[in-house]
Amino acid sequence: MKKTLINWLGLLGVISLLSYTAAVIFSPVAYPGYDWIAQAVSDLSANNAPSKMLWEQLSSLYGVCGIVSIMMVCVFVQGKLNKTIRIGIYLFTVMNWISNVGYAMFPLSDSGNAGAFQDIMHIYVVTVLVVLFSIISLVVIMIGGYRDKNYRSIAIWATIALLFMFAGAIGTNIVPRDFFGIPERFSVFAATGFNAVLGIYLFRGFEGSSERCIMQFTDIRQQN
Repeated sequence: MKKTLINWLGLLGVISLLSYTAAVIFSPVAYPGYDWIAQAVSDLSANNAPSKMLWEQLSSLYGVCGIVSIMMVCVFVQGKLNKTIRIGIYLFTVMNWISNVGYAMFPLSDSGNAGAFQDIMHIYVVTVLVVLFSIISLVVIMIGGYRDKNYRSIAIWATIALLFMFAGAIGTNIVPRDFFGIPERFSVFAATGFNAVLGIYLFRGFEGSSERCIMQFTDIRQQN
């Protein structure tokens, strides 16, 4: 398949993941005393965090590249895959917009939860919506993928992302507070990682959709 600009833009999903990973790994350098095992990733970008500037520099490609990639996926899959997977991808896109806009509007005012209005919005509104849309979208993609063998690999990746998300959600509630940061990172990387996976599928032209088109064309030829 000859790759178009839309296909190439799928690689922005991978760049988004790399930018986010760099921010998570290297931002603590500018945050004396930061303990990644115990603290959340969002502490690095809190308004009064000493690492805020470095975080914004390293993650500068994370949001914009992720949004462009997932939007191009939405454009490309129109009339392809199957309706259930498409709906799941659209819901996953909504989640990306909520995450990018919501966390930019309501960053933590201080590490942890200082109880300010923006902290409440960050934790109890934006995060809840992001988790809710993430779970629903991944489940819908899994249903559409497992029903159709041509797209089973997408369903498998969605399953992996969902398991990571559940592991993070459950882990943060059962591990001692001193180890909160470990399971929390399972959750934050699940969505970003799956966005990169969809970007790679876009770059490859969603091979399953190509196979489906060939099969349908062959059936029409045989009927004629």
